[in-house]
Amino acid sequence: MSNAGCRQPARRGKGPEACDADIQVDDRCPDTIEITIFVAALCRARPGWRRVPPLGTKPDTRTVTAMTSIRSIKGFKDILPGEAALWQSIEKTATEVLGAFGFREIRLPILEKTELFARSIGEATDIVEKEMYTFTDRSGDLLTLRPEATAAVVRAYLQHKIYAQDPVQKYYTIGPMFRRERPQKGRYRQFYQINAEIFGVGSPYADVQLIVMLVDLLERLGVTDAQPHVNSLGCPACRPDFRRALLDFLAAREERLCADCLRRRETNPLRILDCKVPGCREATRDAPALSRFLCAECRSHFDILQGALDALGIAYLIDNRLVRGLDYYSRTTFEIQTSALGAQSAVAGGGRYDGLMKTLGGPDIPATGFAIGFDRLAEIVAAGKGTEIPGPLVFIAALGAEAQARAFPWLAALNRSGIWADMLFEDKSLKSQMKRAGKLGARKVLIIGENELAANTGQLRDMTTREQVPVSLDRAVEELRRHLGADG
Repeated sequence: MSNAGCRQPARRGKGPEACDADIQVDDRCPDTIEITIFVAALCRARPGWRRVPPLGTKPDTRTVTAMTSIRSIKGFKDILPGEAALWQSIEKTATEVLGAFGFREIRLPILEKTELFARSIGEATDIVEKEMYTFTDRSGDLLTLRPEATAAVVRAYLQHKIYAQDPVQKYYTIGPMFRRERPQKGRYRQFYQINAEIFGVGSPYADVQLIVMLVDLLERLGVTDAQPHVNSLGCPACRPDFRRALLDFLAAREERLCADCLRRRETNPLRILDCKVPGCREATRDAPALSRFLCAECRSHFDILQGALDALGIAYLIDNRLVRGLDYYSRTTFEIQTSALGAQSAVAGGGRYDGLMKTLGGPDIPATGFAIGFDRLAEIVAAGKGTEIPGPLVFIAALGAEAQARAFPWLAALNRSGIWADMLFEDKSLKSQMKRAGKLGARKVLIIGENELAANTGQLRDMTTREQVPVSLDRAVEELRRHLGADG
């Protein structure tokens, strides 16, 4: 017997006087499951324990907790049917848009060697230092639940030597990522992303194509105020000069920086510009702009990107504070921001990472890509049009065993032809079955009882207008298809 959930553990006596049911009951335990137990002992009374009642005394009954309910892990969210339908709709639209732009799906493991992320993301980043779910398996290998997808897509591209067949590839992947961040609205420890990557193209027009695709996707999903923010992070040739200028600027303001930014100053000072702490944002308000330090090639790359966006009529904002939290980014970086949930916030972000292939042991191949925060995007879309749980097109209310036997083959035929039909498999009253049909959100209900069987004609009721039309039971499936088809 278990007393899980009690503050005081169950105790067993020792020695010959020990009993079989030495249980201490804590009255403070929640009444999850009530179990009646007989508290008896053959041993001497002990401090804090109930004395054994004399023989013949009515047994003492107590309520104990036998089992506590299991809840999901903090920061991990269930996607329930109504929301899942919205997610499916978003995925369908996303795959259509991605396909139109020439992207193909790639599916990858959620578990990778930790070294992959340490080398690609950077050991001095918050993700690697604080947020990754990492463990050692039984073979002694250090493994990590993927905190982002780009490194894994690059790993697959290099491992299978796809670059040897054709270095230019466009991939997308949709799935869960894992970071142990502080959970908040739209941000979870298991979160979902839509990722798109272009390999083998160094032109700024590839960056523009990604931005155009994001704007188009969001417009199709009803997000009409999406605004791209763009910046250039330079390259290894021009970034050192900016780093020195930024460090000089921060030296006179270090007492105003938070503890994380003081640490970042030594490891990754660009991240200080991205700090959300109000004091740090104020301290870096007049920080030097990286755009002033760009080399000629990076300047030309950024100018072409802006010119292409202008030519397409896409309004954008040059954001000098826009940096990426991952070490592998260079040159173009961008975010798509929206105020659909109130305050301005990013729903997608990406940029160029030309050096990542070489960092992971592959050839020097340019690359660019983005990630969409699926959880936040779903909240934005839901706020715009709400979530609806679709119901069956038709519900068959079969009254009695004979009606059920007659109707079940119709149900199977409709289901197998791609029509969502449903029925109860129990003998319930018409009132109960109509109530069930309404709860499911059925569009129509086919009613079959003794009278309908005798007349060989069922009644098809429209749940919105309450109008009924006769349906021949000999041709029930064909007539139901015709009536449902008339509804579109």
